[in-house]
Amino acid sequence: MLDKSPLPPAVNVPNDLAAHWMPFTANRAFKKAPRLLAGAKDMHYFTVDGRKIIDAASGMWCTNAGHGRTQISSAIAKQAEALDYAPPFQFGIPQSFELASRIADLAPAGLDHVFFCNSGSEAADTALKIALAYHQIQGQGTRTRLIGRERGYHGVGFGGTSVGGIVNNRKMFGTLLAGVDHLPHTYDRDKQAFSKGEPEYGAHFADELERLVNLHGASTIAAVIVEPMAGSTGVLPPPKGYLKRLREITQKHGILLIFDEVITGYGRLGYAFAAERYGVLPDLLTFAKGITNGAAPMGGVIVRDTIHDAFMSGPDYAVELTHGYTYSAHPLACAAALATLDIYRDEKLFERARKLEPKFADAVMSLKGEPGVLDIRTLGLTAGIDIAPRPDQPGKRGFDSLNSAFHDHDIMLRIAGDTLALTPPLIVSEDQIGEIIEKVAKVIRATA
Repeated sequence: MLDKSPLPPAVNVPNDLAAHWMPFTANRAFKKAPRLLAGAKDMHYFTVDGRKIIDAASGMWCTNAGHGRTQISSAIAKQAEALDYAPPFQFGIPQSFELASRIADLAPAGLDHVFFCNSGSEAADTALKIALAYHQIQGQGTRTRLIGRERGYHGVGFGGTSVGGIVNNRKMFGTLLAGVDHLPHTYDRDKQAFSKGEPEYGAHFADELERLVNLHGASTIAAVIVEPMAGSTGVLPPPKGYLKRLREITQKHGILLIFDEVITGYGRLGYAFAAERYGVLPDLLTFAKGITNGAAPMGGVIVRDTIHDAFMSGPDYAVELTHGYTYSAHPLACAAALATLDIYRDEKLFERARKLEPKFADAVMSLKGEPGVLDIRTLGLTAGIDIAPRPDQPGKRGFDSLNSAFHDHDIMLRIAGDTLALTPPLIVSEDQIGEIIEKVAKVIRATA
């Protein structure tokens, strides 16, 4: 159940905001009207001036179990006192092995080995490197091409940016990695508008992989990486049958399939992983965000047995994969993750999300008639609401909505251009869903 421990005291408000160059933020606009947070509990943030903000974004797709879970913070504190850091190269800690086993148990059968890192970006780059190295080991060194998807997001490393397909994330950074191609995105508003769950139309978009195989040759392609549900681009659910078709084509041509489940993992779609929801077994699966409920940085890649085992050859004293991070499987992150998995299990939060999904979808669809609403898409406890952009100012109405939501209507939501994304914690109540929708309606009207 939710704990009710006292709120932490508010932090002092800085009077100089200049030194911090904030990520993915309109810095100049922010510093004119800061959105500063001082605390959080359950479904709410608390601002530095004492206002209570309902969190309709799970922070940043992270806090699936809600905020201020003392079970997690206590586990972190206890671990810090016992062991603050241990080197992950050539040494280990019991907690990392316990955590890997528990993650493998949650994953679909066959995904049994976990490589830890510290973020979704690192997880994507790690998965891509494992895929390339695997083909080298298998004597198929010509398989070096990587295929992503338009409107895909796989973090901000050079590998993830290269296979990603959000133009503003790519255009400032030159040519990025060579040998990368992209599938088309799966969204067609004319045929999919106002879909609850997976749209009926669009499975054929997967067939574009055959075209890329014919263009480049299967023997040159190492891996395809997709998000089961594209999240950061504005919530694009996969069409019915799309992921299964993609799996069939990759298997046919010996291409590895990577699911980026940084957003969809740990209950967002009502299951531990989207792979389970769709009955599709990828070769590698990335995770981050929800694994620690956002309380500590952690990410990782879950790898199929056949891929892992291919590396386990040669002298047993030799390093099998020359890759890793100083903070891989950090003791504090492991403690946070173990406590988080306990909460998910004990409170049955994945099952709860599955039960709430139709009620959440109905509530969000009630916004259909609000001013300038062009489309609404729902999947799991996630929704994307496209609003009509301001003439010659793409993204401005979305930005105004973010500000209006926070400053005027006491709600945190996410934006992707002129799309509003709702991704509440899995602990959200039906009454709180109603409150979120009421507030979002006011935001849409205020920015029309």
